[in-house]
Amino acid sequence: MIQEHLSDTSDREVISTRIFNTSRERLFNAWINPEQLAKWWGPAGFSNTFHEFNLQPGGNWRFTMHGPNGANYENESVFVSIQMPDEIILDHISPPKFRVVATFTEEERGTKLQFRQIFETKELFEKLKLFVTDANEENFDRLESLIADLYD
Repeated sequence: MIQEHLSDTSDREVISTRIFNTSRERLFNAWINPEQLAKWWGPAGFSNTFHEFNLQPGGNWRFTMHGPNGANYENESVFVSIQMPDEIILDHISPPKFRVVATFTEEERGTKLQFRQIFETKELFEKLKLFVTDANEENFDRLESLIADLYD
């Protein structure tokens, strides 16, 4: 598991934020409903096959991401905390190891999603930060598209 130390993690974390034009409950549901999550999780061009999705503290989330190049990427995470509809914390335990803290805040124009990825080491963060920042934006684009398809 990724342990957040009491020290500052800013030297090994990526924070991505976007305001979505939807309610906090709808946005949160897109994260906890495996059928919805499978449709948007990952960068542009990726698809997912979920093998296990046990949404509870200590529960496993195992899935295969299928890349646009035909490659398969096995992923395993463990849910640390689920505070409906405010926050989800999970540890991505397959390499690369990182913690995700997703917070959902009601805003005047919709719901703000803050997506923090705290990497196990500063070296890992430095290696992945540019890729991860762009991939998170693509992930948000896919989530925004799913919300529009479901509720517009």
